[in-house]
Amino acid sequence: MKKFLTTALSVLTALSLTACSSSTPASDEAENNTDSSTENETVTTNGKIGVILVGDENEGYTAAHMEGIKKAAADLGIASEDIMWKYMIEENQACADAAEDLVDQGATLVISNSYGHQTYMQQVAANYPDVAFISMTGDTAAGSGLANFKNAFNQTYQSRYVSGVVGGMKLAELIENGEVSKEKTPDAYTADGDIKIGYVGAFPYAEVVSGFTAFYLGVKSIVPNVHMIVEYTSSWADQVAEGTTAEKLIADGCVIISQHADTTGAPAAIQAANESGKPVYSVGYNVSMLEVAPKAALTSASNDWSVYYNYAFKQWLDGKAMDIVTDWSEGYETGAVNITALGESCAAGTDAKVAEVEAAIKDGSLNVFDTATFTINGEAMTEETGCDLDFDGTADIFPVKDGVFYESNTKDGFRSAPYFGFIIDGIESNYNG
Repeated sequence: MKKFLTTALSVLTALSLTACSSSTPASDEAENNTDSSTENETVTTNGKIGVILVGDENEGYTAAHMEGIKKAAADLGIASEDIMWKYMIEENQACADAAEDLVDQGATLVISNSYGHQTYMQQVAANYPDVAFISMTGDTAAGSGLANFKNAFNQTYQSRYVSGVVGGMKLAELIENGEVSKEKTPDAYTADGDIKIGYVGAFPYAEVVSGFTAFYLGVKSIVPNVHMIVEYTSSWADQVAEGTTAEKLIADGCVIISQHADTTGAPAAIQAANESGKPVYSVGYNVSMLEVAPKAALTSASNDWSVYYNYAFKQWLDGKAMDIVTDWSEGYETGAVNITALGESCAAGTDAKVAEVEAAIKDGSLNVFDTATFTINGEAMTEETGCDLDFDGTADIFPVKDGVFYESNTKDGFRSAPYFGFIIDGIESNYNG
């Protein structure tokens, strides 16, 4: 998805990554890349890896991909000079140009990290059938007819749910100790007596909807009477818009506010409100927000992209890049998703509860989209009414089975990118973008 540069110093410190400007030639960028893979015994590669990034290390989403690529390369002994980087590449013809340039410089595997890159990656992939192309977070590989075009997406909805549990534990504590009550914080309650929580979303895409629904269900598993207000910024990364959107949610009375947006704008606004005496707390995304919101930040839903890159790079090294699965998606079971360190303001017992929930997700006894836990317009989701996902024009796909909506279920042939796009009861979501 489209991610832009942020000025968040916390991201820089948290990830300790280095990068060059996109104006630097790719060959020079490889020389300037000093990741730890050079410290290990390196392997001989058949070509190079080209990486197209919509941001750089100053923006949480891209920084997480950079960290994952470098970690996987180090684990497999891929030398830094065998990876060519393209930074700050927009979601337009610039992506196709970058991909062409990387192939010209010897890339036999080309990766992009933004959904908006996908159209251009697919176009170039069609021209170079002997080069493997991976469009991260994409959703058209299965229907493209191209053996060399792949998609991948972590099951981030799982870590969203767990981060919601963290938020729910804090909300329960605030209610129990009287910091949140109808008498003390009347604005925190709806007319029906539900407690307000908030969400700063980017766009009303299934990726965002799936994530905020999972977060809401995580909170609801601890505090059943919650109502979530979703406000959109119409941007993946806009520091000012995210801050002002969070301020609006705070003014509306929201007590716990999460985000699917990539800057520290929302946590910073929440920290300021918290310091002024409001009982409001932040759940972030991608990276820890503790440096910018030491008191208000509880945790962040996050990803370990190295799990996928380790798999894909190993296939590439073995000469099997074309055998990389068309749609890849994994979660807690393989360590592909996680939450960041718990903040000091988390409720007592949160760490134990998180461990319990994560274990249940791993062993399959807890399904995030258990249809018994939500309704849509007052009706339960069933196999017949749940969803008709016609991904490629050839088959009807119904992801509800045995009372569970199976998101990103690649094991049964579904796509890796999220497809839960429903607004469930208890969530207020209006998009005016």
